[in-house]
Amino acid sequence: MLASIRAPLPLTTDELSAWLRLAHARGLKPAALRALLGAFGLPQRVLAQPFDALAAVAGAQAARAALAPPATGFAQQCAAVQAWRELPGNALVTLADPAYPPRLLTMPDPPPLLYVKGRLDLLHARSVAVVGSRSATPQALEDARRFARTLAAAGLNVVSGLALGVDGAAHEGALGEPGGTVAVIGTGADLVYPAVHRPLALQIAAHGAIVTEWPLGTPARSANFPQRNRVISALVEGVIVVEAAMRSGSLITARLANEMGRDVFALPGSIHAPLSRGCHRLIKEGAQLVETPEEVLEALGIVQTVESARRIGSSARRRSTADEQTLPLDPDSRSSTVAQPLEPRSEALLAALGHAPATLEILAQRTDMTEAVLQATLLRLELAGHVSALPGGRFMRASR
Repeated sequence: MLASIRAPLPLTTDELSAWLRLAHARGLKPAALRALLGAFGLPQRVLAQPFDALAAVAGAQAARAALAPPATGFAQQCAAVQAWRELPGNALVTLADPAYPPRLLTMPDPPPLLYVKGRLDLLHARSVAVVGSRSATPQALEDARRFARTLAAAGLNVVSGLALGVDGAAHEGALGEPGGTVAVIGTGADLVYPAVHRPLALQIAAHGAIVTEWPLGTPARSANFPQRNRVISALVEGVIVVEAAMRSGSLITARLANEMGRDVFALPGSIHAPLSRGCHRLIKEGAQLVETPEEVLEALGIVQTVESARRIGSSARRRSTADEQTLPLDPDSRSSTVAQPLEPRSEALLAALGHAPATLEILAQRTDMTEAVLQATLLRLELAGHVSALPGGRFMRASR
């Protein structure tokens, strides 16, 4: 199916101008614009209608917004979009274009325009979203990468929002796998937010896709991100929430996905962890509790091939070997002591431990400690009552 996806239809200058004028008209909501396009056809014909005809279809407010003169600088905006479209890998997809993602057409208010950087075919692929907290724990970041890597290795496109925390980890995990990754952003396609993710965005644009409905130059605004979340929910077959507080944008994404008939999955966590409460709430409300990415694949009816399983295992071993080779040696490890308050090394280890049990191997991957330093620091924390040793060589924060 992906090979048959056509490139976006070419637009004349007049057609581009009409689409931009209506798509970004202040006060003209996507649902109202869709109704006008359904009644009159292309944007040029909508703009040619009298006020009464437009009002009869979408209401007086929508009619006034559609017929309002374009804002100052509109000609420059059109020229900027035309120049952006001509750059390699960039595409502007309209609601009337056969290349428009069909899943978005199930929304009551699909974006009239999509600015896409990268692989347009991924917007038509089977997809699953991996979302979660911006202030994610080390365990959540690890889980997001592992789930995304396995899902993408099995051929699923992994969609997220390029935010800090879980979103970024999900994109990182999926990059380089057959399924690919799509970032749905809340700014213009010419901007990257947060700025620290600029290198990641470049990789996604080169190997996956970045998509937004916002005009070029649109900065990050809080009101944009719930809009962004509805696009994420619509693009996918299911949403996986890795970690979320009770008041979280990830819960908005999950709620919207549920309303659209998509599957919602949630990873459980410690009852003591604040960032697990959102996931626990979703589970209480009917989300599927999942502990492994294979459970998601099974729920979506996707059989993981032996080849993809081997690839995941091989890449994981390579990363583990690389981490071992780059762990710095600490010649002062034998003489280090735990002071009151805790020394930086002990604080760092507690932060890496998070709120869920972890093995020595996991903690070694999360810190820059050698095995000897790690064991010595864990022992001191255990003797001080900060850490508890569990069966199976696992450790967790002590309940205090």
